[in-house]
Order: sequence, then C-alpha cells, then structure tokens
Amino acid sequence: MYRILLFVFLYIPFTLGAQTKIRIPEIGIVQSMQNDSLLYSFGYRCLVESTPKVLSPRTVSAAQFEANLHTIKKLTVPLLACNILIPGDLKLVGPQADETALLSYLEEVFKRAQAASIRMFTWGSGGSRRIPEGYDREKAKQQFISTARKITVMAAKYDITLALENLNSTETNFINTVQEAFDIVQAIDHPNLRLCVDIYHMLKEGESPDIILRTKPYTIYCEVAEKEGRTPPGVHGDDFIPYFIALKKIGYTGKIVIECQWQYLASQGNMAYQTLHQQIKTAFN
Repeated sequence: MYRILLFVFLYIPFTLGAQTKIRIPEIGIVQSMQNDSLLYSFGYRCLVESTPKVLSPRTVSAAQFEANLHTIKKLTVPLLACNILIPGDLKLVGPQADETALLSYLEEVFKRAQAASIRMFTWGSGGSRRIPEGYDREKAKQQFISTARKITVMAAKYDITLALENLNSTETNFINTVQEAFDIVQAIDHPNLRLCVDIYHMLKEGESPDIILRTKPYTIYCEVAEKEGRTPPGVHGDDFIPYFIALKKIGYTGKIVIECQWQYLASQGNMAYQTLHQQIKTAFN
C-alpha cells in the first residue's frame, strides 16, 4: 500500500505538468510558393501567399488557377492563408462603396479558396477600407460593420475564417490598432471573423502588448516584422518578447508569421527564423 501511495504521489504531479505544458508556436512566413524548398530548409512550417497571385479572378485565369492548385498540393511548407483579400478599388466605406460588386468578387475568391483547401484570409486591405476625406467616421464604421457581417457569413459558407488585421496609420486611416480591430470583431460577433495581431503595426502605432491580454479567445493569427523599415527579425534587434509573453498568457495556439521587406531572402531567411525562434522560446518557456 505504501508503494502504491508513493507512486500516485510522484506520478500525478508529473502528469499534471505534462498536461499544462504550453506548445511553442510554429513560425511561418509571407512568401512566394516558388521558394518552398528554401523556406522548409530554414525551418518555416507554414506559408502565406497573396490573393491576387493565387486566387483572384481578376488576375488569375482559370488555367493559371489549375496550375496553382497543382503547386499548392505539392508544397512542403503548407499554405496556411492568403492576404491582400480586397482590391483597393472595391471600397468598403464611403460614397464609392459598391457592396454588390464587392460580394460578387469575394464569392469567386472564396470558391477558389475552398477548392485549394485554404481556410484562412488575413483581412488588411487598407485601400478598400480607407475613409474618404471629410466622410463621417462613425458612419464609415457602421458601414464597414454592416458589410463585414455579410462577408463573414459568406466566408462561413465556404468554411473560411477571416482574421481582421490592424494596419498602421501610414497605410490607412481606419482600424489602425488591435483595439480598433478587436472592437469591430466583437461588434460582429461571428465565429468566422477573428483577430490578427500584427506586432509590426502595433510597434508603429506605439500600442502596448497589454491589449493582447483582452483579446482571448478572438486572436487566431499573429504577424511580425521590425519597426524600422519593416525589416526581418534580427536586422535591428527589435525585442518582440513582451508581445509573445502576452500571447502565451492568453493561451495562443496559432502560428507566428514573418511579414517583412526582404533584401536577400537566401541570406536573411535563416537569420530571421533563428532570431524569432529564440525569442518565442524565451517567452513561451
């Protein structure tokens, strides 16, 4: 009996510790599918491509889309998501907004995404959501929310989740912070609309990592780049650890994806991966 009790005493804490261990997020990259082998060799385990290059009916013919499908199926680094969801001329807010044209375009994009087994889009698209000068901001916000509800319902039909992204004020004049994006996601309150936390844009806007602590369980995706010049991690030595610690505190289980300006991918890609991997390990251990 003593031996049994001793075994239980020693074994239970061990199993509880194992159950509560937090998984370290994998690192992904926004890059061309053509660099698949190189990216895999560096350690990247997911890829984000652009909608205009892979899916858009405006820029990708039916024949090219079939070729893209073939490429996607052969990827070693799987295609997690696409970005640049909405062209700048398809306005979401203001007097030029054409909801019918916008929804028609996105229907075709979502159909193709489903065929390609793409289940996520990051929703930045700063040009489409830019508020025209002199236009009432509250009216624009309500206009955005109304159309975004319809887009989200359509996305759900194709089993797609949208991650609304904060974009800094040098790129657009609407939804510039995680807090603003979070407010809209909460207002719409649909499981297929969630939150992208972009640390580069947070740095540009001086937004504290503490906002991340309020976003559970809405945050499903995270992007990162250094503040100065949107350089890869490791160029200027930016410290992302406080942001990663906040992600750990909310139990974040998604990927952390580098979206930056590359000068030489072949020489910078491994450095960026190793730099980010070390910071993530520091934060999540």
